[in-house]
Amino acid sequence: MARPSSEDVSLILHLYELRRDPELRRARAYMLSEFAAKSWEEVRRHYLTGDEVDRHLRMTTSYWEMVAAFVNRGLLNEELFFDTHGEDILIWKKMEPIVKDARKHIRPTWLWNLERMARRHQAWRDRTYKVAARMIQAESKLRAKKPRSK
Repeated sequence: MARPSSEDVSLILHLYELRRDPELRRARAYMLSEFAAKSWEEVRRHYLTGDEVDRHLRMTTSYWEMVAAFVNRGLLNEELFFDTHGEDILIWKKMEPIVKDARKHIRPTWLWNLERMARRHQAWRDRTYKVAARMIQAESKLRAKKPRSK
């Protein structure tokens, strides 16, 4: 993968600023801590009603779908994004149980970008975390050795 550019860094910082919007922050908090739907039918009765569940769901998923499209299309360095984020995986895990049936009612590609990116992100974590764990352990062993006296 190409080395991250200053444009990648600027876009990540801008996306972070968007996440600080009070309404998006509330929506994300709801999705991460309260949303627990296991089926589309649980969500369907709220969808497009404008109620709190609907607003939080659509705001959070549309934000992450947009970010995923940037990453998937190479507009944002994937490894830099993966190295600095994790919420996308959590949101995908929340949506995964409902997405198949939701796609029948919303559109066949609903959250397709998020799904693709979150799966790659999880695979990236699985690979890199093993390497990181070995490196941390090796560094710990090096620090534990006492320097030889002259």
